[in-house]
Amino acid sequence: MNQQPATNNIFPVLKVCGLTRSEQIHELINMKVDFLGFIFYKKSPRYVLNHLSLDDISKFNHSGKVGVFVNESIERIIEIVEKGKLNFIQLHGDENEEFILDIRKKLSPEVKIIKVIRIGNDTIENKNKIEQTFSKQSKDSLQPISYYLFDTDSKAFGGTGQQFDWNLLNEFEIPLPYFLSGGISEENIANIESLHQKPFAIDINSKFEIEPGDKDIDRIRKFSSKIYRIPNGTIY
Repeated sequence: MNQQPATNNIFPVLKVCGLTRSEQIHELINMKVDFLGFIFYKKSPRYVLNHLSLDDISKFNHSGKVGVFVNESIERIIEIVEKGKLNFIQLHGDENEEFILDIRKKLSPEVKIIKVIRIGNDTIENKNKIEQTFSKQSKDSLQPISYYLFDTDSKAFGGTGQQFDWNLLNEFEIPLPYFLSGGISEENIANIESLHQKPFAIDINSKFEIEPGDKDIDRIRKFSSKIYRIPNGTIY
C-alpha cells in the first residue's frame, strides 16, 4: 500500500480515526496507513485541539488527513482545513444538502467530502434516510460528496465501539465508494464478505485504543497486515 489513498482497490484501505498523539501519528504514517482522522468536535473525548495545534497537524506529511466535523460552521471548517492542511472533511453531524453544496463551492477542489450516514436501531428510519441521501446524490450534477461513511448512530456522534447491522447495506446500490465504520475489530472483519458491495475503506477507532485518543499501535499494525494480506480480493 502507498500513502496516497487509492480509489480502485479490490480490497479496503485503512483509516484510523480519533488521533491525538504526535508520536503515534508518525508511527501510523510509517505503517503507510491510508487515512488519518482528526476529530474537531469539542464534545468528543478525542477532540484533537486539546492535544495538537493546527500547525502541528499541518506538518504531518500525509495525503490522507481527514478532519471530522459535527454541525460546525462553514467558516470554521474552512479555517481548520486551510491551517491544518487537511485533504478531506468528514461531515458527521446533521449537515443538510444546502450546507454541503455551499461548503463544496467554498472548499478547495482538492479537498474531498466524506458524508456520514449514521445507522440506528429503527430499520424503517434507516432505509428512508439512506434512500433520501442516495436520491439527492444522484440528482445533483455537482456531485459535492466523494465518499459516504456508514457508522453506528449515537448521541456522541461516533466512537461507540458498536457494530450496526451490515446486512442493511445489501439492500441498496451504493452510488459512491464508502467507508465502513462502527465497532470494527479483528473479531468481525471477516463478516465483510457478507457485503455484496465491498467498502472502499475500513475505519477503526475505539476498538483499537488503550483510552480515548491513545491508540494501541501494535494491535493496529497486526490488524492492518491482516486486511492487507488479501489474495484475490478475499479478506481473511
